Amino acid sequence: YYAEVPAVFVDVQRTGPSTGRPTRTQQGDLQLLAYASHGDTKHIVLFPGDPKECFEFAVAAFDLAERFQTPVFLASDLDIGMNDWMVPRLQWDDGFQPDRGKVLSAAELEELDSFSRYMDVDGDHIANRSLPGVHPKGAFFTRGSGHDKHGRYTEDSDAYLEVVDRIAAKIQSAADHVPAPEVHSRDGGARAGIVSIGGCHRAVMEARDELLRDGLEVDYLRVRGFPFDETVVRFLEEHETVFVVEQNRDGQLRTMLSSETGCPKAKLVSVRDYGGQPLSKGHVLDGVRSTLVNAVTEATS
Repeated sequence: YYAEVPAVFVDVQRTGPSTGRPTRTQQGDLQLLAYASHGDTKHIVLFPGDPKECFEFAVAAFDLAERFQTPVFLASDLDIGMNDWMVPRLQWDDGFQPDRGKVLSAAELEELDSFSRYMDVDGDHIANRSLPGVHPKGAFFTRGSGHDKHGRYTEDSDAYLEVVDRIAAKIQSAADHVPAPEVHSRDGGARAGIVSIGGCHRAVMEARDELLRDGLEVDYLRVRGFPFDETVVRFLEEHETVFVVEQNRDGQLRTMLSSETGCPKAKLVSVRDYGGQPLSKGHVLDGVRSTLVNAVTEATS
């Protein structure tokens, strides 16, 4: 993260802590992936909902890692990774061109008076980089310890802040480039919403269909990438109650939604199932139905 080295990591989450239950599913690594490291960090994380999206998001992860020069985490779960799923046949586009980001060519390096690895030259928070062996002017020293925009070690506070604040802005700008949230809304105006992630998606969709048949209006947003974009912020703002459906003990997605968007935790109702089995429609209905029924009763009384 600090040396700004592109890398992709795939985490197929299983039950923890530690070795936990190796053949059972969970979503207990969300905060680890989003904030891994000591010190201030924030990472790009992608949340596929089925094997097809794992295939597609893996490609996107490499583009994002190179474009933003940072580790990118693909956060699957063992329900997706181990069980049988029905998805459309996977298709590869032979015309696909990878996005290597801001990599200077030999000709571009030749024209420079000097090359500073961590300098923002055009205001987008992303520094130019070079590849080994392309041109002598592209040589630089990469360090994960405190450095200035030229890559030199520094104890100067201002020089340090210039780099770490730029990296923070760079990662936040990735919110507009990670896979967009998927929103399901019927006619709009529902007072309640559901937010979920990953392998929970199909169970939530089945539960929502049943709630709608019963006359209980509820919108649904599936998070597919982090940092969260404005669609997530607006969804939380527009609904009086938001059920956060996830598969971990501590409500990690709920915590992230509150801390990253400023949404009051009181309006985020945690619906959790972390026993290791794939999420079922029944778990979602058990966590959502009674609250919705009470809300409808109050509204009509």
